[in-house]
Amino acid sequence: MRRDVKSNIFKLYVIKVSKWLMLTVPIVFLFYRENGLGTRDLFLLKAAYSFAVVLMEIPSGYFGDIWGRKVSLVIGSIMGAVGFGLYSVSAGFWGFLACEMILGVGQSFISGSDSALLYDTLEEQGLGSSYLREEGRLVSIGNYAEAIAAPIGVGLAALSLRTPFYFQAVVAFSAVPASLLLYEPQRRRIINKGNFAQIFQIIRYALTQNTGLKWRIIYSSVIGTATLTMAWLIQPYFVHLSVPLALYGLFLPALNLTTGIVSSHAWKVEAWLGRDRTVLLIAFFIGSGYLCLSGFTTLWAVGFLYLFYMVRGVATPVLRNYINESTPSEIRATVLSIRSLIIRLSFVIIGPFLGWFADGTGMPATLLAGGMVFLVGGLWTGLQLRKEPEGNAIEPFLSDEGALPPTR
Repeated sequence: MRRDVKSNIFKLYVIKVSKWLMLTVPIVFLFYRENGLGTRDLFLLKAAYSFAVVLMEIPSGYFGDIWGRKVSLVIGSIMGAVGFGLYSVSAGFWGFLACEMILGVGQSFISGSDSALLYDTLEEQGLGSSYLREEGRLVSIGNYAEAIAAPIGVGLAALSLRTPFYFQAVVAFSAVPASLLLYEPQRRRIINKGNFAQIFQIIRYALTQNTGLKWRIIYSSVIGTATLTMAWLIQPYFVHLSVPLALYGLFLPALNLTTGIVSSHAWKVEAWLGRDRTVLLIAFFIGSGYLCLSGFTTLWAVGFLYLFYMVRGVATPVLRNYINESTPSEIRATVLSIRSLIIRLSFVIIGPFLGWFADGTGMPATLLAGGMVFLVGGLWTGLQLRKEPEGNAIEPFLSDEGALPPTR
């Protein structure tokens, strides 16, 4: 009986919701403060999470390409449930650090394999050209989930700041049965399983041999680092503006709803603007968002965050599509993991520095410094990407003798 890979898309929605229905995010900084931690500790813990992702990102992507994206997603889902289960009973910096490391490793097994499985699922059905639209919907669902989570998390925090973590463990567990029910779509497979030297061949291919793919990865990584950093600067920025806790439950979901709505239409925006203008405008508005926030200290400055999150809604699915359309199917998860690794490694370096800088000099100077870095980095890498051909530019990674043809 033929396995119905069409059902993969719904199961990926469930996994996405389990990862983005983050009840703890709206209050995590307050939770840390209740446990005696500061802004620097927030960024150290999130940098530790990113470091764990960095350690396992490419090996886990390669694992997904070799042994199956489903297996990778199952492992990641289980570790997510375990990580939040432990978080709900931990206290202090070192306990939280252990939880962040577990969650980081779990995320590395999901990162790359989810988008790769979606792309190949659509390819098997002859719908590869609709990937950008489906990825946009997937991102939208994630942001809608995060928007819903914010008021729920704030409401649960009224009982205690630890209560959201109990419920988060249950949410994270919902990804486990969904991942177990996934089907592997048809795709080319690498023959030499377990040859980890091949990881370096893939890295060399993606970052040196295929120049079109190289600049897609680098540009996407700069923008991804900027949006990830902003996500963790928002709560300290709200504290800087003296935003009442009750408004967290309004502002944060509205930000994510903005991203979700825009993401579902990102394919239309990219088609209207074209690749070159899309690339430069994303870089300009992401960097400028930091600069605008640095110049205002009133509650009205939150409006700049909404513009930032609108651009983020376009950037996430569009830039993933740029990478996917230039990547051979047999190494897709590994290549997507290379992008994630660069983002996380950059955050490991930038995050703690900005946290230390914020504690010492304040949020305006921190946002100004970050804005200058991301504006210059985004525009320069965007200009390099514009020199590369548009559309599908797949260069072979392996000869026909080096990979198996599509099989189930």
